[in-house]
Amino acid sequence: MLRACVIDFKGSWDERLPLIEFAYNNSYQATIQMSPYEALYGRKCRTPLFWNEVGERSIVGPEFVEETYRVVDIIKERVRIAQNRQKQYADTRRRDLEFAVGDKVFLKVSPMRGLKRFGQKGKLSPRYVGPYEILAKRGKVAYQLALPPSMSSVHDVFHISLLKKYVKDPTHVLTVDLLELTDDLTFEVTPTEITSRMVQRLRNRDIYYVMVTWKSRDMEEITWEEENAMRKQYPHLFDSEVDDAGYTVEDYINASTYGTVAAMEAGAEEDTHDSSCECNSCVFD
Repeated sequence: MLRACVIDFKGSWDERLPLIEFAYNNSYQATIQMSPYEALYGRKCRTPLFWNEVGERSIVGPEFVEETYRVVDIIKERVRIAQNRQKQYADTRRRDLEFAVGDKVFLKVSPMRGLKRFGQKGKLSPRYVGPYEILAKRGKVAYQLALPPSMSSVHDVFHISLLKKYVKDPTHVLTVDLLELTDDLTFEVTPTEITSRMVQRLRNRDIYYVMVTWKSRDMEEITWEEENAMRKQYPHLFDSEVDDAGYTVEDYINASTYGTVAAMEAGAEEDTHDSSCECNSCVFD
């Protein structure tokens, strides 16, 4: 519901949060088979549009407590039924994954960036290295792998969720020689250049984004990142960024305020100004 409101209301969605909350609390929930408002107060919300209950009803003392417990029991039972139904849907497509000693598996590793991007997954995540042979099974969901000497600092027992069955044509799989893995099975990717930028115009402000090229050995990934965060984390990327027209990112930032680049692109000639200049825009002490 919130996602739909953000799309419809765009930059002013936060001003309509009370209305969104009211609509959600009065919407029918399939799990409890009533609205959250009705579950909390024991009756439907009365509005000018839906005045279904015309009479007033008051419950006080022990009757109120008894009614509350009754509604809570009903909600718990309906939630349990909904959870069981969802579990049945999941179990029909679920299979227990097990490996035998001697099988070969891939090991999952993840890229690590100095710049954290909440809720975003890059093209380099996740990846797998290997394959490695299973030496022994440790418990029900852990396996011991035969790791190469270059990974001697990594503990050799892994949860089954980090393993993937070996396939004959792993075109998307990385070899450990291409990575510099840390002890927690992450490898670092670093930004190398800024290739483009854009502006997202909101109601009250503008957000500047830059297109960043990330690299780790012979792999490459391109993402959009907020310019302010990148400037704080990687200021060196903005020192010598020049586009095809010969302008830097700083030129475009100044252009948004002073219009310098726009004037240059319009073919304006750059003149030398001094104290004898008759230009009205020049002021000298």
